[in-house]
Amino acid sequence: MERQLKYFFKFLENERKLSENTLQSYKRDLKQFKKYLEDCEINYNRVKEEDLNDYVKELQEEGKKSSSISRCIASIRLFYQFAIKSKKLKIDPTQNIKSPKIEKRVPSILTSEEVELLLEQPKDIDLKGIRDKAMLEFAYATGMRVTEIISLNVEDVDLEEGYVICKNATKQRSIPLGTMSLNALREYIEDARDILIKTESEKALFVNVNGTRLTRQGFWKIIKYYKEQAHITKEITPHVLRHSFATHLLQNGADLKAIQTMLGHSDISSTQVYMQFQDDTLKDVYKRAHPRA
Repeated sequence: MERQLKYFFKFLENERKLSENTLQSYKRDLKQFKKYLEDCEINYNRVKEEDLNDYVKELQEEGKKSSSISRCIASIRLFYQFAIKSKKLKIDPTQNIKSPKIEKRVPSILTSEEVELLLEQPKDIDLKGIRDKAMLEFAYATGMRVTEIISLNVEDVDLEEGYVICKNATKQRSIPLGTMSLNALREYIEDARDILIKTESEKALFVNVNGTRLTRQGFWKIIKYYKEQAHITKEITPHVLRHSFATHLLQNGADLKAIQTMLGHSDISSTQVYMQFQDDTLKDVYKRAHPRA
């Protein structure tokens, strides 16, 4: 199984071109599954449907969330599909395995007042403050994922036209930048970034105090620091800013399809989750204006 896993991970990396985080998730899931098979003295190419059901039960008994178990099953299923295509197996033992039902979680969002309070915290009196202000304004203005933000290079931003190009392995999207974000970003690029970077060859848009590309952990720590400075009790992560971006756009009348495009959702159903946060005022307008409301 070890050899087959190596081939599989190379396939995910080179053919599927998965992000490093997604790839690591597959590795964790399958290494855990491999250990289970070894403990049970079951060869991977002799796994039966009941073995997989037993594994799911064990994960449930360990207190794993339904979402985590579903991800594990998806990882195992893709591995066996790869093994069949590679002609290492003839029968897929995952064919009839069902994932546990996942309750849709309500996204955590900030109110407009809380966002305002958070964005007021970084002070543009030093290099770090200028960078942090630009970064938080940018995160809320674009709704981009943290991985997308830290992957940006300077040339991905057009300050004149006021937009950013967000790229991933298979597609890219253009996201407009608001006035506040543009002003903060311009100040950072013109007054702080060139001093922070150590070499001219550094392409990263957002860099740490050592002058190299900011990491996910670094981004999270910065948000946590300003959350505490603002005395906001809610848990705030980069994804909470993304949820807040989408919700506030929708509440202020933005088209759902436009929000889907800006968020980079391939399926509109992922964007529709924000419908539950629409203001009651919008519902009242609908009820008054629509002939069949």
